[in-house]
Formats: sequence, structure tokens, C-alpha cells
Amino acid sequence: MDRETLGQRIRALRIRQGISQAQLAFPELSDSYISLIESDKRVPAPSVIDLLATKLNCSPTYLVSGVSEDVVDELRVTLDYAEIALQNGAPAEARARFAEVLANADAVALPDMLHQARWGHALALEASGDLEEAIAGLRELTEEANPEADLDHWARVHVALSRCLRERGDISASVQVAEDALRRLAAGGHDGTDAAVHLGATLLAAFIQRGDLVRARQLAAQIVERAERIGNPRVRMEACWEAAHVAEVRGDYEEGVTLAERAMLLAGEDEDPRSHNRLRVAYAGLLLRARPERAEEARELLGRVRAEINTSADGEIDVAWCLTELARAETALGRPAEAVALAEEALELLGDAPRRATAGALTVLGEALVRTGRRDRAVEVLTSAATHLEEMESSRVAAQTWFDLAELLAETGAAEESRLAAYRRALACAGV
Repeated sequence: MDRETLGQRIRALRIRQGISQAQLAFPELSDSYISLIESDKRVPAPSVIDLLATKLNCSPTYLVSGVSEDVVDELRVTLDYAEIALQNGAPAEARARFAEVLANADAVALPDMLHQARWGHALALEASGDLEEAIAGLRELTEEANPEADLDHWARVHVALSRCLRERGDISASVQVAEDALRRLAAGGHDGTDAAVHLGATLLAAFIQRGDLVRARQLAAQIVERAERIGNPRVRMEACWEAAHVAEVRGDYEEGVTLAERAMLLAGEDEDPRSHNRLRVAYAGLLLRARPERAEEARELLGRVRAEINTSADGEIDVAWCLTELARAETALGRPAEAVALAEEALELLGDAPRRATAGALTVLGEALVRTGRRDRAVEVLTSAATHLEEMESSRVAAQTWFDLAELLAETGAAEESRLAAYRRALACAGV
């Protein structure tokens, strides 16, 4: 059934109250203008809608949408509850409440609320680990978003889509989303904004994951320079962190740790607990790889994050990353049995869907299994990790994992054919 138009609603309310067009118009408007509005030949300005709502004893929201204030209040409360659930690390509850709003027939007449519910639902899907549905929802939102109307939100939607694609392993698609968005920003004269830095950092993460280190290094320098010029602490933190990751991948651990520690200092001004926890987990992982003598410090930091993780907006993937890095720390500290348990807990959270976090947990589990002497099981797990990485276009990490697997096969006395096959896969991933 079609909804009433704005004009039809004004006419119905006027007739119900027994007043003429001239009476409704007097003294601010003309009766001819009221006639044009009621016949849907004119769209009144917001100020006129407010005026007419006062005269007709209803709310402007009802006049525009036809939805009563009681229903609007109920939907607003549900949205607020969903937002709080997402922020408090309850993505399943948030997902259910956002879906409740989306299923409400009246929400169609409330475009702002409907958009808020769709955006929140996509983030809740991501936090729940349902990347397929999250990507589908985010693609729709990017097609509808307008940088001229709300630049920061437009950038956030594109960043989220690129991030989800990267996490699922669609690195080329992740790169394309971020590059296309950056080109559009540049064309509109917005390349010196916070939005451009956020998108640049997202693109940089995809380059690193793909193993495109030349472009990553060039982009990292541009992002840091731009972020310093803008001066926003959060933007500077994000730029420093991505540059630290590039330095680590290039093997310049000292520069990487210096940049990461600068990012940690800047993060003290960040009010987003999820971003802060992600940064702390990433920093601990960098310490483990760059400065293994500080493994106990990294473990303590990860332990604090794990204790806090259920009181912030951390989804299953973030929790799994924390558990994976904790497993890496336990392995470095000579406790591989504890590492195995933590990595298996991470994998249980992640489920069967192929994603970057799954490959990371499998790799750490394989390393821990080697330390416990369970080499046959380690070969099986590392093979699965390398296959995951190769399928997800993570060529650099996949090459290293295939190489490690080849070395392990040599240690276990496996057939020469198996070892050579692993070496060949490593070379292919490295582009040799």
C-alpha cells in the first residue's frame, strides 16, 4: 500500500481540524501556496514544514514521514541500544537490534534512521565475523554515499569496505576500492583532508598485505607528511602506525618500533576503544618480531588487552588476533603448549570461513606444534595456512610460510618431492 504524500497528509490534517487553506496560510503564507503544496506541486522548505506542523498540532517528523512520534521514539531507542551494544563488544546483540529497525515498515519513511541502521548493521556483521554479508551491505552504502554531503562518513564507508575485503582475502578488490575513493577525493580537491589520510592508510595496509613494498614505502611517506600537515592526532597516529608496518616488512625494525611507539603516544588521545585495542595488539606483535627480548613485555600488554576486550567494541576477529599474538608470545617465551591452546581458541572463534586472521592463527599454531614435537600435525596446519594465504593474494606472507613449511618437511624427513613442491610454491608466491 502506497504511503500518503506530504501534500496529502497536510490536506487530511487540515480538513480533520476544519480549517481552510486560507486559514492555514494566514498570515505567513498564501492560500495558493498551500494549494500547491497539497497538490504536491511544491516542496516546502524545512522552515515552512516546522510552521505548518505547529499550526496543525503535529510534529515536523510526522508531517514529513507520516510516522507517529511514539514510533519514532521507539525506533530511536532501539538504535541507541544497538549502538551501545556495538560499542560494548556485543556485536550479536547489536546486529539483532539494528535488524529490528531495518525490518520495521515505518523505517522506510525515515531515511536518516534507516541509513544509521544499515551502517550499524554492516559494522555489527563485520564485528561478528560475517564478512560476506558485511561486504554486501557496505557495497550498497558506498554506491549511495555522497562525499559532497558528508565527506567523513563517505570515507568511513569506503574504509570499512576496503578493510572487510582485505580481511576476507580479496586484496585486489580492497586496493581498488581505496584507490578509486582516493582518486575521487583528489578530483574534488579533498586530497588534503582527514578522509584522504584514512583512505591512504587503508590502501597502504592492502599494499603491505599484497607484498607491494615499493608502492607501500612511497605511499607511507606521503601519508605521514600529509598527516603531520593536517595535525589531527588520530590521523597522525594512523599514519605513523602504517608507516611502522612498512618499516617492519622492509626489515628496518628500529624505525618500525620508533614509529609504532610514536603512534602509541598519539593513541592516548583516541577515544575509540576498538582502535586503541587493535593498535596495542599490533604493537605487541611488532615487539615480538622486532625485539624478541621484550617478549614478556608484549605478553603483559596483550594480557591487559585480553582482559579489557569484552568491555569495548571488539568483535570476534579482533579477539582472535589478540589470542593469536598471545600465542606467539607464549611460543617466544618457551611455553608452546600454552601457545597451542590460545591459537586453537582463536581458530574456534573464527570458524571455517577463509580470512586473514585464520591464516595468521594457523601459522602461529603450526610454529607452536613444531616446538611441542608434533611435527606431522604442524605440517598439516602450516600447509593449510600457506594455502589460505596464497588464495587470499597475500603473496609475501604466503611465500615465507611455504618456505618455512619446506624447511620443516626437510627436518621431518619427508619425501624430496614434497619439499621441492613447497619450495616451488614459495618461489611462485615471491614472483620468482
